[in-house]
Amino acid sequence: MRIAASKPIRFTVNEIAGKVSGLLRIPRGAKALLALAHGAGAGMRHHFMEDVADKFAGLGIATLRYQFLYMEKGIKRPDNEALLTATVRAAMASAREHGPDLPLFAGGKSMGGRMTSIAAANGSLEGVRGLVFFGFPLHAAGRPGAERGKHLFKVSTPMLFLQGSRDSLADLRLLEPVCKGLGKKAELFVVEGGDHSFHMLKSSGRSDDQVLDEIVSKAAAWMLKK
Repeated sequence: MRIAASKPIRFTVNEIAGKVSGLLRIPRGAKALLALAHGAGAGMRHHFMEDVADKFAGLGIATLRYQFLYMEKGIKRPDNEALLTATVRAAMASAREHGPDLPLFAGGKSMGGRMTSIAAANGSLEGVRGLVFFGFPLHAAGRPGAERGKHLFKVSTPMLFLQGSRDSLADLRLLEPVCKGLGKKAELFVVEGGDHSFHMLKSSGRSDDQVLDEIVSKAAAWMLKK
């Protein structure tokens, strides 16, 4: 079966920031649309983002991957929080425009997921049924703490946390109580042996691709229940 290719798009963040790029992929018979933000150090074309979009397309889930402004300009330092969250909101508006009849979800890899959650905490994202986090960065590497999770309690939208048990940016001893405190709004899905990028050790007997299949299938099933 031929799966639809990604379509380049552009959308405006605001009058000052201007436009950023996105990649829209809507497979035939799509059942939902996920707007997916990239992590701090790699853009929307990173192999992780590409692979996730491919796998979602195979399951009938459309995706809109998009760039933050600093990545669009080739700058290494991420934008400030206000601009990052403004980009999330603009991306959601673009997603609603391109997939008006599709159930809408938002999320991202690492920082992209965190910025999406902050945007949702600061005011609900219109039409969004749930948030999907691929490796939520609860703290900096080697500096365990749960301060970065406080805003999650202001989010009213259901949330799915996909985390590796070896994630150096999310000690499960800290993340699990946060998710438990969020109650029915949150679900935590742990990949045993996975790191922050869901990379697996050879001793696990599982490949990275198998793990990506697992987490994307989990996310797709979760979205289709919302």
